[in-house]
Parts: sequence; C-alpha cells; structure tokens
Amino acid sequence: MLAVATICAIVGSLVADAILIKIGTAAFPSISGYVHFRFSDYATLTVVGVLGACVGWPIVLSISSAPRWLFLRLAVVATLILWLPDVWILSQGQSVRAVLVLMVMHVAIAVVTYNALVHLAPPLPSTDDHTRPVR
Repeated sequence: MLAVATICAIVGSLVADAILIKIGTAAFPSISGYVHFRFSDYATLTVVGVLGACVGWPIVLSISSAPRWLFLRLAVVATLILWLPDVWILSQGQSVRAVLVLMVMHVAIAVVTYNALVHLAPPLPSTDDHTRPVR
C-alpha cells in the first residue's frame, strides 16, 4: 500500500502545485513566468520532498505508538523548514506574491502527502496482547 500512497502523493502534489500556480498567476498576472513556476523546477523539488516523507512514514510507524500524531507534527516542522529557502529568496528581492504562492504550494504538498500516507498506507492494527482490552 505504501507504493500506491507514494504514487498518489506525488501525482496529487504535482496537480496541487499546477492548480496553485494557475490560481496565483491568474490572481497576480505580474508573476506569470516566474522561474520557480516552471514544471521542471517545482516538480523535481516536489518529488524529492514527497519521497522523503514516504520514506519517513514507515519509520514513524515502526517507532511510534501514535504514528499519525507524530507524523502530523513532523509534517508541520518540515513545512516550516522548507519555508526557510522561500524566506531567503524573498529577502533577495523576489516577488512577495510569487514567494507566497510557493509557500502555499509547500502547505498543499504537505496536506496531500500526509493524507495519502495515513489513509492509503495506514498503520496495521496491533495484535500484541497488551493492546487487547481487559475483560
């Protein structure tokens, strides 16, 4: 199921990116043609990030008794960390509107990837004796 979740996360994230770029450039025509809105630019980074999350999910499953809780918090932290390059390019004089679209793209990728993984590759129910209800 992890393979299916990974494919869904990649495709869903790329579709979300494309939609957000369409919306952003329609709302702010001045950012049309922005270098980071090229498919080759954002697709590579999106796929690398999603694959990183997909590698991390089984690790979280193996180390946590509350994997969804932990993975959600890791997704938030990862998104905040991934905003640092956006803040940096903003400080270099890049368009505020274009950078805001990039930041929203990071959030969308995190939402799509988190949901694909936790719903399509969920934790297996535990069969340990200590998790069974006491009668």
